Amino acid sequence: MAEKTVIKRVEIFLENLLFSSRWLLAPFYFGLALALFILLIKFLMELFHLAESAFVSTESDVILGLLTLVDLTLTGSLLIIVIFSGYENFVSRMDHSTHGDRPEWMGTIDFAALKLKMLSSIVAISAVQLLRQFMSLGTVTPEREKELFWLVIIHIVFVVSSVLLALSDRIAAGGHGHGSSEPGDAHASADTKTSGH
Repeated sequence: MAEKTVIKRVEIFLENLLFSSRWLLAPFYFGLALALFILLIKFLMELFHLAESAFVSTESDVILGLLTLVDLTLTGSLLIIVIFSGYENFVSRMDHSTHGDRPEWMGTIDFAALKLKMLSSIVAISAVQLLRQFMSLGTVTPEREKELFWLVIIHIVFVVSSVLLALSDRIAAGGHGHGSSEPGDAHASADTKTSGH
């Protein structure tokens, strides 16, 4: 009996240790938060450069500059999604439910939804990059044509991957939905069985 008690205590200790190991991920998310500052510096540099050359730039140059700003903004948004959702899914809940500025999606994104949002953001970033390349297209050389071809292929791969992931998640959720029911349905079926007996 004493031996079983010792084994149980060791098991509980190891499980608590494993459970606490999730905090090792916290520095990763804080590092991503610091990366936002680097992205902000780059954004401000691009904005200053765009404003500085606004009077002498062509329309295409201005659009390219704006697309760069959009690209950086989308990347920053992707970082926020990864930081908040990843931290809440893998480390600890953020208790900011009473905060007025709390985003509605916080606490509602599970790992599957996080993957979809990440892929959607990557597709959007890829589309902006592709548009930038087309906007800056001058004389088409064989090297330039090959580069654009691969950019289009990569973008298509991102789009197809996101669609396939969304379909697989929907199929998995549908299969799970058949296996389980709502609490009210469970009570109703239990009442039916009871009345049947």
